[in-house]
Amino acid sequence: MADRVKVLVVGLGNMGASHASAYHRSEGFQIVGIMSRSIKSNTKIPAELAGYPLYEDFDLALKETKPDAVSINSWPNTHAEYALKAIAANCHVFMEKPLATNIEDAEKVVAAARAKNRKLVLGYILRVHPSWIKFIEVGKTLGKPLVMRLNLNQQSSGSAWHWHKNLIDSLIPIVDCGVHYVDVMCQLTGAKPVRVHGIGAKLWAEADKQNYGHLHVTFDDGSVGWYEAGWGPMMSETAYFVKDVVGPKGAVSIVAGQAASTASDAEVSNSADIDRHTKTDALKIHYAQVDGDKNFSKPDEIVSMEDEPGHQELCDREQAFFLRAIREDLDLTEQMDAAVNSLRIVLAAEQSIALGRTVELA
Repeated sequence: MADRVKVLVVGLGNMGASHASAYHRSEGFQIVGIMSRSIKSNTKIPAELAGYPLYEDFDLALKETKPDAVSINSWPNTHAEYALKAIAANCHVFMEKPLATNIEDAEKVVAAARAKNRKLVLGYILRVHPSWIKFIEVGKTLGKPLVMRLNLNQQSSGSAWHWHKNLIDSLIPIVDCGVHYVDVMCQLTGAKPVRVHGIGAKLWAEADKQNYGHLHVTFDDGSVGWYEAGWGPMMSETAYFVKDVVGPKGAVSIVAGQAASTASDAEVSNSADIDRHTKTDALKIHYAQVDGDKNFSKPDEIVSMEDEPGHQELCDREQAFFLRAIREDLDLTEQMDAAVNSLRIVLAAEQSIALGRTVELA
């Protein structure tokens, strides 16, 4: 059996805890430390992670644990700094999205990984999700151009109130979450994005930045897409989950169950539930072909996804890929370039909002 990959886990929030659990249960990884700036006062460390060395200083953790890999799941404004230090220490890097908060830093991280021949895997969880893989596969059969409609609005209360507010300190919602969905658009079209337009609004007094945004992308094959994201206690849960692709030959949509309950506070809001972000109960495929009487010649098809993996299993799959990338020396050029490309698009939308005009992409 190959030696276990020694991993330092950075950040123990929603995603960090899930990835740490994957490492803890994996025969291929060995956790050598967990780092977070306030971890020693954290009373909510999962029981399975108790006993691992804890650090509040990244440089000290890197020096003392001497890991083979670093898993970065901290606030976005720390991603590039930690990644560059980890790569300089000859570590492979798994990083939750986004790659950085600006393109210059993102390109520095990718260049460093290439120069040191270190693996850099980004946490684009939809790339390991069988339902989303199928969604993209069907979307590619619909002809060109494509119209892509995607959103993920989240209602903030309880722990999500603090989580979303802190995230907005680093990035507005259409940047933080948008990289996932514009990456999907790029996979669907296989085309070059040429033009981006964004709009935004600040509805949340306690948040530092705009908590609602909408971006529009035009591709060089004529395809167009929009993505919408809003966080805050005021956000509506009507149509908060739209995943829809339309082409000349028909359409494919992700149909997710949305519980409408008023039985308790716990049931009132579920848009911030991390499991809902990737949940797909079914794919609905619509065929545009009509017969001589102009009636549809083929009924819509429902593809059940009831046995799809949950959030933790998806994180397990991401880490299995990370391990394979290290052990088999996989070429990650496409994934790294895609991460920079998707970040470039969402940052152009943020720039568009600031300038009040469309941004042309070179």
